[in-house]
Amino acid sequence: MASRPFFTRTTAPKPALALFSALGAAWVFVLVALGAFTTSINAGMAFPDWPLSNGSLNPQGWLSDVSMFAEHSHRLSAGLMSTITIVLALWIWCAEGRAWLRQLAAYAVALVLLQALVGGLRVLLESHQVVMIDTSVGRLFAMLHACLAQVFVCCMIAIAIASSRSWILQPRPVGAPVRRAGLWCCWLLLAQLGIAAVVRHSFAGLAIPTFPYSTAAGGLLPAVWSFKVGIAFAHRVMAVIVAAGLVWFVTRIWRDKAATLGMRTAGSALLSLLGLQILLGATVIWTHRDAMFTTSHVLVGVATLATTFWLTWLAHRDAIEAR
Repeated sequence: MASRPFFTRTTAPKPALALFSALGAAWVFVLVALGAFTTSINAGMAFPDWPLSNGSLNPQGWLSDVSMFAEHSHRLSAGLMSTITIVLALWIWCAEGRAWLRQLAAYAVALVLLQALVGGLRVLLESHQVVMIDTSVGRLFAMLHACLAQVFVCCMIAIAIASSRSWILQPRPVGAPVRRAGLWCCWLLLAQLGIAAVVRHSFAGLAIPTFPYSTAAGGLLPAVWSFKVGIAFAHRVMAVIVAAGLVWFVTRIWRDKAATLGMRTAGSALLSLLGLQILLGATVIWTHRDAMFTTSHVLVGVATLATTFWLTWLAHRDAIEAR
């Protein structure tokens, strides 16, 4: 008599796995929010050691000191995120019949572990200076840490969507124009968020202290140039390009007869996020980088990427499942 396999891989919907993957994707935003707040109040070096905080998992005074609370809670949430990602990957590996999804889950584990390592190096190498660009090695790793976070967000969203019942059972034959526009917008947003990471971690947020103009006299171009002014101006220029791209993408969705009501509604929400993000960006300047508005600006930026990626991933559903 043949022995039964320890586990069975299927492509059928798995409600429990879908719920767990959705919770994992949601927790990413908690992690990003804590990281954004930590950076906004310049608390990234509240503890000079890593992976422990002042040599402890429960450092003295962290619940009463805002900087210590921000950094330590970010570390604790990152540890929980790593655990969730590993458990999710093991679950998918044991139960999921789609090889590409198992591979994607493995990529998520690699990403979350790499992200943890980069976050640690950001702390451990802060004292090493790079004189040529007037920053520290730790700050360079902080920029990379911020960029990897965006990729990880997309990876977790992709897993959550692919685990859902609607993805498995409902084809989405949207046209190539929607798919192309979505890909372009995802790349533009990743580039913009990368520029934003450099702006934040090189303290260039107020290098151009006026908005919407670049000078108090109403000039479109800055009167004096430096690295910080240049990267801040690049952030503004890219914002215009991203805004045009997102409008183009949403228009493509609305015109595609195969787009579902959910996709059309998400497209409308995407334009609302775009408007809110522009307003928050302006408010960050007007309030001289108020921590609440700066953190909100980061979160809405990630939500904009997440929504764009979600729509793009849905648009590619049939091609992905055909692999």
